[in-house]
Amino acid sequence: MPSDIQKFESDALGAIAGAKDKSELEGVENKLLGRKQGEFTSLMKGISELTAEEKKAAGARLNELKNKLTEAIGQKRVGFESAAWDQIAEAEKVDLTAPSLPLKKFGHFHPNTLVQRDLENLFTSMGFAVLDGPEIESDYYNFTALNIPETHPARDLQDTFYVKNPNPNDQTPSRLVMRTHTSPMQIRAMQKYGAPLRVVIPGKCYRNEATDVRHEHTFYQFEGLVVDERINFSPLKGVLEIVARHLYGEKTEVRLRPKYYPFVEPGVNGEVTCFNCGGKGCRLCKNSGWLEIFGAGMVHPSVLLEGGIDSKKYTGFAFGFGLTRLVMLKYGIDDVRLLESGNMKFLEQF
Repeated sequence: MPSDIQKFESDALGAIAGAKDKSELEGVENKLLGRKQGEFTSLMKGISELTAEEKKAAGARLNELKNKLTEAIGQKRVGFESAAWDQIAEAEKVDLTAPSLPLKKFGHFHPNTLVQRDLENLFTSMGFAVLDGPEIESDYYNFTALNIPETHPARDLQDTFYVKNPNPNDQTPSRLVMRTHTSPMQIRAMQKYGAPLRVVIPGKCYRNEATDVRHEHTFYQFEGLVVDERINFSPLKGVLEIVARHLYGEKTEVRLRPKYYPFVEPGVNGEVTCFNCGGKGCRLCKNSGWLEIFGAGMVHPSVLLEGGIDSKKYTGFAFGFGLTRLVMLKYGIDDVRLLESGNMKFLEQF
């Protein structure tokens, strides 16, 4: 029996050392230490033929041998795994001395985004917060709360995209619209934050327009709202002059002319001196020397009340730029439809 154990040990260690990969090693392990038909199991069965003294010595020897073989198999397996990781590391190795690969062409911001971010930076430097709002609005926020009555033409189906109520079982359905302007956020901002308040609201708007070089059903606005005590036209014009000179140069002048808007009283139409001709008159400004770029005015008391603001204590002003128009003027774009076309030859210019 001792000689059988010695021979088994020698052969087993040789077989383990000679295994070429993990699969072969598993085969050797099953052959040597398999529970039912392994060679080690056969040796253990031979102990029954020995005397009591021999059984004790052989049992201790076999236990020692089993631990030795298990350890040898474990070390061999670790060696295979380490070699595999070395191969992976070698395959993924990066030569830092190699010349760099040419950079791929990166995208860039849309011209609308460029102008919007420029204005956002300007207004945040003056203490304004930038807000965003839903593009699908209720009839209340889009019209009613802004002092636009049921009879106003803007509510006509031909001018506004109405959305079907998603819940046909709703007994009191609210009319939903694709917002026609960013002004609904005036009400939402006042209701949420109260006064004093200084915010700008950029965003996409929709109107049922017949598209041409100057009109598009999808466009962008940039709106501002200030509510505080003792607010009047003086700070309104000051803010608008800062914006105009930021966009078109320090010599740009601003003029305000009366104009009706339902949600402001009084309201004004804002124009700036044409940056193309310096106010002398050209094709861009239709020889007037002025460019119309915004509407503004003092917030109507009814709008303040809808926003939860005490109109006897607070006043406010609001202004709105056609962001799409600002982009067209800044970059000399003569067809508004190009901005929403997705035409890469056009967009790659910016």
